[in-house]
Amino acid sequence: MLIVGILLNIVGLGVLCWALFALAIHALPFFVGMTAGIYSFQIGMGPFGAIVVGFIVAGFTLVLGRYAFSVARGPVVRLLIGLLFAVPAARAGYDMTLALSHIGIPSEWWRESFAVLGAIAIGSTAWARVSTLADPALRPGVTLGPIQPPNRAMTAGG
Repeated sequence: MLIVGILLNIVGLGVLCWALFALAIHALPFFVGMTAGIYSFQIGMGPFGAIVVGFIVAGFTLVLGRYAFSVARGPVVRLLIGLLFAVPAARAGYDMTLALSHIGIPSEWWRESFAVLGAIAIGSTAWARVSTLADPALRPGVTLGPIQPPNRAMTAGG
């Protein structure tokens, strides 16, 4: 029975870390949705309406950000859009890792080191999620070409 309890604790801690990691990666849509939900609750929409507005605005922010990243052609614009997602995620990752490291690490220096590593890992993961899940949009008149060269293509040797 003791082994089952230990295994369930490990599974529970893994699920908790996974949930925190997923929320930290989507920090910008979560923040925007939470802000819209709180504002709509303050103007009198009620708790259910505020939750619905928060979810809709958060989803819209995520979809709009990925679409803007895929449509943007300039590297500076793509960098700014990516940073809009990566910087809040890195901050959330720093705070989350620092809070979790307070549980078992007594040294302040090691806690800060782990927190910085957590911020780097979660910020880079957020950047990768925004950049890889947003397929580049094609301009009008441009189609995807074949991956292989035509059948009669000549190689360098003849």
